[in-house]
Amino acid sequence: MPILTNFRRGAVALTLAGLGLTACSFEVTNPGPLLDSDLNTAGAMPALVNGMGGDLSNAIGNYLTRGSLAAFELNHSGNFAAERQFAAGVIRPEDVNGDWARMQQARWVAENGLVRMKTVLGTTFETNPLTIRAYLYAGFANRFLGENVCETTIDGGPRVPSSEHFVRAESLFTRAITLARAQNNTALLNAALAGRAQVLAWQNKWDAAVTDAALVPATFRHNAVFSINTTRENMDLATQTISRREVTVFNTVWVATPDPRAPYDTVRTGTTITKGQDGVTNFFRQRKYITLGDPVALARGTEMLLLRAEAALRNNDVAAAMTLINQGRAAATLPALTATTVDQAWTILMRERGAVLWLEGRRLWDLRRWLASGRNTALQGRSTCVPISLEEIGANPNLR
Repeated sequence: MPILTNFRRGAVALTLAGLGLTACSFEVTNPGPLLDSDLNTAGAMPALVNGMGGDLSNAIGNYLTRGSLAAFELNHSGNFAAERQFAAGVIRPEDVNGDWARMQQARWVAENGLVRMKTVLGTTFETNPLTIRAYLYAGFANRFLGENVCETTIDGGPRVPSSEHFVRAESLFTRAITLARAQNNTALLNAALAGRAQVLAWQNKWDAAVTDAALVPATFRHNAVFSINTTRENMDLATQTISRREVTVFNTVWVATPDPRAPYDTVRTGTTITKGQDGVTNFFRQRKYITLGDPVALARGTEMLLLRAEAALRNNDVAAAMTLINQGRAAATLPALTATTVDQAWTILMRERGAVLWLEGRRLWDLRRWLASGRNTALQGRSTCVPISLEEIGANPNLR
């Protein structure tokens, strides 16, 4: 039977000799291993679902630094070897062990947690608001994997295309949509619609994606949550740019052509620009995340406008695409843009997605899919995704 081991508690004893009293024992008895079955109670479900969210945030927060380097959102200014490789466009199996494990753990914990919840909650499973959240965590964990890995394996199975995660995510978001409508939970319904719109688009189901995206308000946002409580709950990209100077906005497109949605500042000592941890590169500090507990968007209404705009451009409808793009810009109090040709509109769209989704772990996927379609060659000759990790290959006989 599976067990979860408790933290060990030692015995504590105090002697109150100064008061002339006998010693008072404060010994705490270790109850021993916690059986997996002990978690099968309704009272454990909030902690279970919070754990799903924590694992998803941990996976995203730790990957953002490396993903942003691979996608040109930031440049390397530090001392870490793996990050230097990502910035050079080289993503190797030996450099992604941690990222791979965290991404897959977030998926496994959410998917298997849903199985447990269904067993424990029984007839109340579909009426419990925690169930919607669990489906969302599982859906976004799969979407994050699908967008970032080259190929995948599910729970020790053989290699399968990364698109398997989009298929799984679509099913999970669909269940969340059904339950959110039944429970009249508008916020979680919008999150599920936005998540499904994303993965429908990535499966080239653009008409269905547009239908979902059109239902999400432009002002909507659904986040992966972080905290300053513990190091594990910190958003690591913030750590690397607040506590350290490992990555910089210096020499990126956002310095050459600034956008308020990609904010940064120049750190100076007197009049001299501070260098990164490498002692050489100018340190321009990202300011999208200004505390270690700032949230990262998983879905937002302005991205839904851009999904609809991209669908319009795929049909060569420049006017419709620009109307949608400018609705998003208006939400950010930015002036409208104009385009008279499909190519001009595509250039604008690609930059707008870069600005709206900056430092959210989404850009590498955009560049990868646009490279495949011939729209953008920025990743030509570079790694376009995260390979199966060396540790996964060593542990999974189906991969050898």
